[in-house]
Amino acid sequence: MLQVETSYGTVAGIEQEGVLSFKHIPYAAAPTGEERWSAPKPPDAWAGVRNGEEFGPVSWQIVATEQGALSFAADATPPVLSEDCLSLNVWTPATDGSSRPVMVWIHGGAFVTGSGSSPIYDGSFLASRGDVVVVTINYRLGVLGFLNLNEVTGGRIPSTGNEGLLDQAFALAWVRDNIAGFGGDPNNVTIFGESAGGMSVGALLALREAKGLFHKAIPQSGAAHTANTLTQSTDVASQLLTALEVSPNSNLNKLFELPADELTRVGAEVSAKLAWMCYQPCIDGGQLPARPIDCVANGSADDVAVLVGCTRDEWLLFSVMDPSIKAMTQADYERRLAPRNGRPDLRALGLSYQEILSSDGNDVSPGDVWQALESDRAFRMPGIVLAETLNSRSKDAFQYLFTVESPAYGGILKSCHAIDIGYVFGTHNLNDGTRGFFGGERAHIELAEATMDAWLAFAHTGNPATDVLSTWKPYDKESRSTAIFGLPASVENAPLEELRALWDDQSLQGAIGAL
Repeated sequence: MLQVETSYGTVAGIEQEGVLSFKHIPYAAAPTGEERWSAPKPPDAWAGVRNGEEFGPVSWQIVATEQGALSFAADATPPVLSEDCLSLNVWTPATDGSSRPVMVWIHGGAFVTGSGSSPIYDGSFLASRGDVVVVTINYRLGVLGFLNLNEVTGGRIPSTGNEGLLDQAFALAWVRDNIAGFGGDPNNVTIFGESAGGMSVGALLALREAKGLFHKAIPQSGAAHTANTLTQSTDVASQLLTALEVSPNSNLNKLFELPADELTRVGAEVSAKLAWMCYQPCIDGGQLPARPIDCVANGSADDVAVLVGCTRDEWLLFSVMDPSIKAMTQADYERRLAPRNGRPDLRALGLSYQEILSSDGNDVSPGDVWQALESDRAFRMPGIVLAETLNSRSKDAFQYLFTVESPAYGGILKSCHAIDIGYVFGTHNLNDGTRGFFGGERAHIELAEATMDAWLAFAHTGNPATDVLSTWKPYDKESRSTAIFGLPASVENAPLEELRALWDDQSLQGAIGAL
C-alpha cells in the first residue's frame, strides 16, 4: 500500500489503473453530543496507518429506495449513515512531490441528501486525463447542517444555519495544509459542484471562513442566489422545535439527546410541510453577511476565476417526477405564477414565454412552458447574473450551457438537471445505467472528452478554452459568449437570447434563484 503523512496521521491508499486513491480521510472531528451544531473542529490524531481503501459513512439523510430518473447514481448497497461523516476522498496520479492543480467537488442533493462517495463522482478519470488531484467531500446535511438555532434559543445553541458550509470550508483548509503530500498544489485549488453543490460553491464565494482557500470556482446548475434570510431560517427552526415538542425554556437539551435518525425524519416532515427548500445557507450577518450574489457585487470574489452554467432543460427532471406538472391546466399554471411569499407577479412573463416557445408552430402545454420558465428562473438566470456581476467589476467569467439530451425514458428528459455530471467526471460510461441516462454512443464519448478537457483547462489556467472550443471568450453583455455542450460541443453567442432578455425587467429580479 502507498502511504502519505497528513497533519493527523498516516493514510494508506491503493493504485488502480495508474491512479492512486485515498478514501475516508477525516478532515474534522465527529460533531456529536454537545458538538452536534458546533462549527467543525480538527479530528483527533491517530497512531499507525489508516486504511483508505473504502469510503466512510455519509451524513444523515433520508435514503430513497427508488431513485427514479437518477437510479444510475444509486449505490449497490445502502450507505452507512453517521454523524461521524466529515471525511474526504483523494484521487491523484502520483504522490511524487509535483504541484498539480487540485479540484475539490462539493456534491449536490438539495442540501439534504448525497455524498462524496457516489460512483458518479469517481475522480480517477479526471485525475488521469488531466494530471490533477481530485477531492470529494462529505458535509453535514439538512437539520444537522443548515439549521439556524441561534435566534430561537437566545444563543444557547449558537448554530447559524451555515454549519454545512463551514464543514466545506474546513475541508478546504485541510486541502491547503495537506494536499501537497498527495501531489497537489495548495495554491491552485478549484472548487466545483452541481445543484446544491453549485449553490454551495456560490455561497463559498461570499463565506468569510472560505476566503483565500480556493482560487477558481465552477458552480454547475446553481450560482450565488441561494440563501435563507434570517427571518426564513428562524421560522424553519421554530417549526422544527414545535414538531419535536422542544421548548427553548424547558427541555432544550432534548435536541442533543434525540437520535440523528429521528431529527432527520422530523426535519424532512417540516420541509415537506413548508413546500420549499428550507434547509440552505443562511444570511446570518457574519459568516454570510448578505446574499452571496450581493457579496460578489461588493468584491468578495474578485480574486477567484469563475466558470458557470447549467443545462437547458433543468426543470424537466423535476417535472417528470411530479405528475401534477404534466397534468397542469392553464389555470394551474397562472396560479403558480401569481405573486406569493414576497415573490413578484410572473403571469405576464409566463405569457411572454408561451408566445416565444410556440412562435415556430410548436404546440406547447402549460407544463412545457412552466418547466422552461422555471429552468431559467432557478438555474440559467442566476448563472448569467453571476457572470454579469463579475463582468461589471472587470473580472472574467466564462459561461456554458449543456444541450445534450438524455436518451432515458424515450428522450422525455431532454437536457435535464444532472445531465452534465457524467460528462464532467467521465463517468457517463460506467455501466448500463449511466449509459442509459447520459448516452453511450461515440458522440457522447467525444462530448465527455470535450467537457473534461474544458474543466481541466480551467483548473490548470483559469481559462476553459480548448482546441475544440477555441473561440470561447469571457462572458460580456455584448457577445454573451457561451460554450454549448451538445453533440458536438461548440461556441455560440447569446443562446436563447429572446427568453433571457425578458429578465432584464428589473421588477423580476426578486424572483431569480429562489428555491
